[in-house]
This record gives sequence, structure tokens and C-alpha cells, in this order.
Amino acid sequence: MTRTVRRTRRILQVTGAGAAALLALSACSSSDDSSSASDSSASDSGSPKLSGEVTVFAAASLKESFTTLGKEFEKAHPGTKVTFSFGGSDALAASITGGAPADVFASASPKTMKIVTDAGDASGTPATFVRNELEIATLPGNPDKVASLKDLTNADLKVVLCDKTVPCGAAAQKALDASKLKLTPVSYEEDVKSALNKVVLKEADASVVYKTDVKAAGDKVEGVEFPESADAINDYPITLLKSSKNTGTAKAFMELVQSSEGQKVLNEAGFLKP
Repeated sequence: MTRTVRRTRRILQVTGAGAAALLALSACSSSDDSSSASDSSASDSGSPKLSGEVTVFAAASLKESFTTLGKEFEKAHPGTKVTFSFGGSDALAASITGGAPADVFASASPKTMKIVTDAGDASGTPATFVRNELEIATLPGNPDKVASLKDLTNADLKVVLCDKTVPCGAAAQKALDASKLKLTPVSYEEDVKSALNKVVLKEADASVVYKTDVKAAGDKVEGVEFPESADAINDYPITLLKSSKNTGTAKAFMELVQSSEGQKVLNEAGFLKP
């Protein structure tokens, strides 16, 4: 065999080895890219993006806290929108059982929540997420020197209460019954915000509302604590509704409400821990 032939064979062998190496590297690279894409896809599917609108029916006393939490939720999940309907829990429950579209219901008492669960409109078992205590709201500076629940029975005072069918009214009546006091208010209001507003507008001298509402009103009213309120503390339950069209986002909002972050907002507003 000539020297030229040997050289030609050696070149072909080296070239073949190089090509094989290149093919192997290409295969590894392709495999890595595929694996990376697969991992990325798995990661994305493991944390589905929340989107769409959820409608929350909530007790009037939750207005300030839930509005704050709604904004935080939308900020944390771009593409979502939380719409609220605040009011007396009994009226909200009646709307839900009447077919009003909603995703979440947060009530100011187990009794009004029971209206929804008995009608079969709740999805799952409602969970208590906060509690609330009553307080007397008076005019700024407490000019009538109201110091107790008994003082509200003074015939010279114009006192308003929540309607007995709503949780704040039922709780106030429970406190009055426990104290064996009889009180005839100048009016019964549809929810706690309406009762408080009578004092804010100086159309009433005092009202029995929640501590959270007195705190939210700031210097527009003055709060007076009374011991009988300890016997009339309301539990606040929350539930997903069967009519929900966006259960994933609705559940995520409920999780925020019950999380440490949500509880901090609620506790700062004056709500008690569940």
C-alpha cells in the first residue's frame, strides 16, 4: 500500500469520527432543549394563571376590608376583577336563593348563611373567617354622656338600630334581652352602615353597630364599649356558591381572605380572629 493511500484513509477516518461527534452533540442539545421546554410547560401547568371576574356578596360591615383585599387580589393577579355587592346579610341571602348570579357569599352570621345552605346554593361547608363585636356609636365628643347600654333607654335620646332580621340587629336585641332592657328606637335600618349613617348625619344621637364600623367612621362618631356585647359576638362565615362561573378565581379570593395577609387586614379593621 502506497503512502498516499494510507494518508487518504487516515483523513477519512478522522472526518468520520468528527461527524459522529457532531451528531452526538446535536442529539444531546436537542434533548436538552426538549427537556427544558417540557420542564417549562410543566411549571406553567402547575400554576394556572387566574383570570376573569368574580362577584362577591358580602355583609355591609365588610365593605372597607373586602374592598382593600379586592384591590390587593387584582394587583397580585393581573387579568382578574373582583366585583362586590355589599348589604344586609339577609337581603343578600334572599338574592342568592332567588337566583342572583354570584361566586362567593360572606355573611355576618351563621343564621343568614343557613338560608343559603338550606336552599342548596352553597358549594361545600362554609368556614368562619372572622368574628365581630358590638359597640355604641354616639355623636362626636359623646355630648349625651352615653356610658352604657342602659343609657340608650333614655326617652330623650334618639336611638336607631339595625333591623332585627339582619345580624347586627339580631345581636343588639340579644344584648338587650340579656340585660333585660327594653328599647324603642326611632327607626330600624336595613343594614349596619345605614344605622351608623344616621348618627354621622346627626339624625340620631346613638346607634348600636359593630366595632369595625365605628373604627371605619373615624372622628365622625365616638365609640362606647359595653360589657353585654361579649354575649352577642357574631361569627362571619364565607362560602363558594354553586352558581359560580369562575370557581378557580373565586376560591383563590377566599384563600386570600383566610390567609395571614387577609387576616391582618381584617384584624386591623377591628375584626376578631375566628
